[in-house]
Amino acid sequence: MKRIVLGVQYDGTPWQGWQTQPSGKTVQDRLEAALQKFTQGEVATTCAGRTDSGVHALEQVVHFDTGLSREIFSWVRGLNAFLPSSIAVRWAHELPVADESGEQDDFHARFSATSRTYHYLLYNNPVRSPLLEGKAGWVFRPLDVELMRQAASYLIGTHDFSAFRAIECQAKSPVRTMDQIGIERRGDLIVFTLRANAFLHHMVRNIVGTLIYAGNGSKAPEWIAELLLQRDRSQAAPTFMPDGLYLAQVAYDRKWQLPQQPAELLAWL
Repeated sequence: MKRIVLGVQYDGTPWQGWQTQPSGKTVQDRLEAALQKFTQGEVATTCAGRTDSGVHALEQVVHFDTGLSREIFSWVRGLNAFLPSSIAVRWAHELPVADESGEQDDFHARFSATSRTYHYLLYNNPVRSPLLEGKAGWVFRPLDVELMRQAASYLIGTHDFSAFRAIECQAKSPVRTMDQIGIERRGDLIVFTLRANAFLHHMVRNIVGTLIYAGNGSKAPEWIAELLLQRDRSQAAPTFMPDGLYLAQVAYDRKWQLPQQPAELLAWL
């Protein structure tokens, strides 16, 4: 047996998220259907982090085990032949499966990850753009990037993020470590970059919505610090739209030698 790791990119607009559902309209369902056609057998996949309906991925990381021998690029070319235009395998990598001696760890797409990076693309203009429909969030009121940066600074470090956690979140703990929140404006586009050890359900969208309140002057930047202390989801801003959210990159130890690609959002647009 060997463990195949894939870098999967997708436009989440047509799909009901990553995780398999009875409807079959998810990225996982279509990827596993492609694997079944390519391998002529059932294959179960594991991803680095589940994405919601309408959320995109520059590089989702997926693994599965197989006894089949294929050239590594055959996994890319073969699977893409059975995938719709909104989903593509960008790269593949083969790793051994640990034997019973336990001398070598198994790579795991989720549990081997050391951090995750998300981008949120926001269009800030009085008039919506049909060209960015489904690809970016939209705010028509002017936003002050410096105020949003001040607000974001309170989120850096290890905190209880209950105020930014969806009610249906199943994580055992609301404590996460936020390493970076970058906010850059390029014309009418604002790119938020958030990197943490892990994220709670809807955490990025809830943070972006709250930062927008600081950026449009509705709330002072210090409000973010109060929300962290209150740990009350109802006190923060509503969950922002999924359109502009991109899983950008999942980081792993270099020992795995994954052929990962740059996570610069605007380079892909």
